[in-house]
Amino acid sequence: MSLIKILIADDERTSRQALRRALVKKYTIFEAEDGDIAFEIIQKESPDIILLDINMPKKNGFEVLEKATTLKLIPICIMMTAYGSERVAVEALKKGAWDYIAKPFQLDELRTLIRNASEHIFLKRENKKLKTDLQKKKTKLLGQSEQMAEVRSLIQKVAQTDVTVLILGESGTGKDLTAHSIHEQSDRSNKPFIAINCGALPKDLIESELFGYKKGAFTGAIKDKKGKFELANNGTLFLDEVGEMSLETQVKVLRAIEEKEIIPLGGEVKVNSDFRIICATNIDLKKAIKDGKFREDLFYRLSVVEMTMPPLRDRPEDIPVLFNNFVNMFCIQYSKTTMSISKKIINKAKLYNWPGNVRELKNIIENTVVLSDERFDESIFISKISDESKNEYNLNGRTFQEAKQEYLFPIEKALVDEALKLAKQNITKASKILGMKRQYLQQKIKQLNLLQE
Repeated sequence: MSLIKILIADDERTSRQALRRALVKKYTIFEAEDGDIAFEIIQKESPDIILLDINMPKKNGFEVLEKATTLKLIPICIMMTAYGSERVAVEALKKGAWDYIAKPFQLDELRTLIRNASEHIFLKRENKKLKTDLQKKKTKLLGQSEQMAEVRSLIQKVAQTDVTVLILGESGTGKDLTAHSIHEQSDRSNKPFIAINCGALPKDLIESELFGYKKGAFTGAIKDKKGKFELANNGTLFLDEVGEMSLETQVKVLRAIEEKEIIPLGGEVKVNSDFRIICATNIDLKKAIKDGKFREDLFYRLSVVEMTMPPLRDRPEDIPVLFNNFVNMFCIQYSKTTMSISKKIINKAKLYNWPGNVRELKNIIENTVVLSDERFDESIFISKISDESKNEYNLNGRTFQEAKQEYLFPIEKALVDEALKLAKQNITKASKILGMKRQYLQQKIKQLNLLQE
């Protein structure tokens, strides 16, 4: 069956049959001899394109067009008009028709119209698919660890309310994904999700972005512009890197959150907006408050519920699922054949510290997939983490205490030896230098095989 379905709606039987013969090899064809039958087929079969004659019994082409444009899936309507009635066709275009063709017409002319319409349909389908896939990726929090299970549980709870959420965590842990997930599971999911990175804009620009402005408010303001607070009406406003806002901007943000209204720059009239606030930061806001860099009243307004995203190094059991998901995703994105992943490379990834967290893992996997041929090139991946892996710590079959003792032994020995030398082998003086009891130092000396001269 063709990917494109066409309805031929024309009361002339010979005309319908001629069009069917011309199009049936490439398209799935339906026929309707009057307006009522045409609309029944439209509702039942959801054709992509309708070749719609204007003069039909029961319902004319205009009436069918009017009903078709009210449907959830609006078909492309190409109006067929009698020669010399272009004025009527132009009126049809105003009512929502995609194009028109005057009878009698050449089949090649009609085929060109249908081909152009088909390309438009395929483009819309692809854009819709990409948008859906992107949204799924944005809101998908992967991981089977206990930490991620707790995160998902908390998301489910807070999503059912309009409570303000503050998401904490290191860079790359997925704070933006968490914000998206909260929005997608809330009653506001079919409304806008508006995001702004507060750390990426200077003070004067962030205020115009948040609150909008009126024409003439400043040089370059050639027309009115809505701010993020207003655009997020009935939806969610995500303030990423909220700790980077200036104190002056923080005052205005606090007022907007409390009053649910803003005044655009250069304006006088307040604009009401019903928004839900979600914030994220990787800095210590409590310390920022002590340092005078963040307002305490805004902090308590934003942190009604706090969520902390766990770093990737604390949940190595999530690496296999993340690894495979990213490899498959980038294989599809870059038209690569499916690449299998060995246990060896997964174990190597588990031992790495991942200072950039999930974002770093995703970036390195994308780089590796792009540069790989038919198989996932493990040497490329390992080269990206080799510098860190040289200094990594692992058990290698030992208990925690055994591994810890082996790693700390040379450090402790060097420090104690230095203190003894500074104290000229006087244990009492050395214990004071090290800040430990004399008896404990004596035990350490024996453990470390440091013999006094």
